[in-house]
Amino acid sequence: MDSALKPLVILTGPTAVGKTSLSIRLAKEIGGEIISADSMQVYRGMDIGSAKVTKDEMQGVPHYLIDVLDPWEEFHVVKFQEMAKAAMETVWSHGKIPILAGGTGFYIQAVLYDIDFTDTQEDTSYRRELEALAKKEGPNALHKMLLEVDPDSAGLIHENNIKRVIRALEFYRDTGTPISKHNEQERKKNSPYCFSYFVLNDDRGRIYEKIDQRVDEMIRQGLVKEVKELKANGCNRSMVSMQGLGYKEILDYLEGNLTLEEAIRILKRDTRHFAKRQLTWFKRERDVIWLDKQAFERQEDQILSFMKNILREKGILEERE
Repeated sequence: MDSALKPLVILTGPTAVGKTSLSIRLAKEIGGEIISADSMQVYRGMDIGSAKVTKDEMQGVPHYLIDVLDPWEEFHVVKFQEMAKAAMETVWSHGKIPILAGGTGFYIQAVLYDIDFTDTQEDTSYRRELEALAKKEGPNALHKMLLEVDPDSAGLIHENNIKRVIRALEFYRDTGTPISKHNEQERKKNSPYCFSYFVLNDDRGRIYEKIDQRVDEMIRQGLVKEVKELKANGCNRSMVSMQGLGYKEILDYLEGNLTLEEAIRILKRDTRHFAKRQLTWFKRERDVIWLDKQAFERQEDQILSFMKNILREKGILEERE
């Protein structure tokens, strides 16, 4: 590893696996500051459904890219990449190590390998055409179009993620190349950072159990009230923010499309499916160091000790300990 490169630590894994607690302990032990790699915690007023880290949980560790946008503002991978890189510069200026922590694999990949997203043109007419088609015939119509031209991307992007489906279709139209092939080529680039890429994982049954417990806790904490308030402030299902897990299901309940019990069941089911897709993504990534909680008897102290040893080997901690 080139010691001249700036340090970067990545801690990711499926939802509800325990990334928040571990990332904060790691930051305190290695002199780090945390940059959220989460597509929902960036939004103000979306606290419960996004399982947003609280001020108390932060334990004084600076966090970036949390509560920085309103729910009606657009947020996508290019914006994330730009904001994350700016945050990293701030962390380095403090003499600290940036820890990119969260579960959005595509966002992490975009920063780690500095993926170039400038190949497509701004063709708003085609985008509007696709958006109109999605409204008329449903998101599945767009997903079928993507499946025909880029099955790899279709396998990774959920049909309800209309923005990403449209982006993939736009890329194919502009370049004649599937975006999955482009991303594969970009992933082969060397990272411009001295990095360690950790993926925290656990037994699938335990992850699913934690997901169910988390959803029940969100309901107790007032998820329905949170979505009601967002709706009263003009948020609707056409917004990227309201397509997030927890928000679209409760919105369906509030609009009379589902009972609350049905909404909760669907939310638990879809969150489990999401965790499975996250793991599929991370398994495709290179340079990953897996942290299987079972192998460490689920002891955070043991996991932290292992991580710090890796960081020393990479030279990331050599001047700090």
